[in-house]
Amino acid sequence: MAKVTSMMNIGKEMERKLSSIGITSAEQLMAAGAKEAFAKMKERYPNVCLVHLYTLEGAVSQTEYNSFSEEKKRELKEFSDHLKGNANE
Repeated sequence: MAKVTSMMNIGKEMERKLSSIGITSAEQLMAAGAKEAFAKMKERYPNVCLVHLYTLEGAVSQTEYNSFSEEKKRELKEFSDHLKGNANE
């Protein structure tokens, strides 16, 4: 199994956070998907932000997150905002 740090955009800090939610390989992150991984991360680390979701999506889609389309950015922001809303309820 490949380390998550072998994926685009994933550094040591993100690896540590992913490991704490049970994702320790690139294959596990691919299977979970960016949104599921982010949701679990948000539960454990309430201060993670949209940039973390961008980083995860970039890793899963093998895309530099700076090059996401405006539509993709909007979709990810809506998902992140939805999680924030649920945390405040």
